[in-house]
Amino acid sequence: MNRQAQAAVLFLLGGALLHAGSTDLYLRYVKSGLRPMLLASGAVLIVAALATAWYERKRAKAAGDRARPHAETPGSARDGAPRHDGTTEQAHAHPEPRVSWLLLLPLLALMLIAPPALGSYSALRTGTALQKPYAYAALPAGDPVPLSVVDYASRAAYDHGRSLHGRPVRVTGFLALDHSGAPYLVRMALNCCAADAQPVKIALTGELPPVLRPDAWLEVTGTYTPRLAHDPVNNGPVPYLRVTAARPVPVPRDPYDETWNT
Repeated sequence: MNRQAQAAVLFLLGGALLHAGSTDLYLRYVKSGLRPMLLASGAVLIVAALATAWYERKRAKAAGDRARPHAETPGSARDGAPRHDGTTEQAHAHPEPRVSWLLLLPLLALMLIAPPALGSYSALRTGTALQKPYAYAALPAGDPVPLSVVDYASRAAYDHGRSLHGRPVRVTGFLALDHSGAPYLVRMALNCCAADAQPVKIALTGELPPVLRPDAWLEVTGTYTPRLAHDPVNNGPVPYLRVTAARPVPVPRDPYDETWNT
């Protein structure tokens, strides 16, 4: 891969990062707070690509200017002509290894394939990432109280539901069904990017829909129950939510939950 090709790859990669950062596509890879850094990285790559192309063009032009007088000098050595030392001057071009073109594969994947968010398959094979927070914010007024999966689970598991008593809550997540068919409402929690996503789970009981489909997104309204289970993968706490109503909802703009480590 020569310098011109390298510049083209850098330019395309920078453009792909700018495209992902200017749309919701980046949310499939990193948390929303990293958007400025993603856009800055794309801009830097494009500037580097333009600088590389300009430098190569300037270098080629300078090399051509130096070679032109020698080509017009009588008796000058040409390619294949004998030199004074008895050798033959040949231009030996060393081709770049073709394996370097494999660098285009991640770029094409970024441009052509939008990976789905992690779902029930990953959630059931990974232990809950629920962590005890330092403090709990006061719940807003009005019922039902909108809570994230992480917020409800931490209040139910570590605060013993003290702030949830008598308050109906509304939680949104995707469904996961274990080997016995028991339903969980799950949200994958991000620390940095999708590679480190881990599930936080709520076990559901009460008035559930008659048909439960894994990976379907539900908005669940319910009340706190002191019942508590333990994740079979890592023995982490999995609190229950008593469901009073549930309805399907579209996949949210940001399918990941970023509140678990705040």
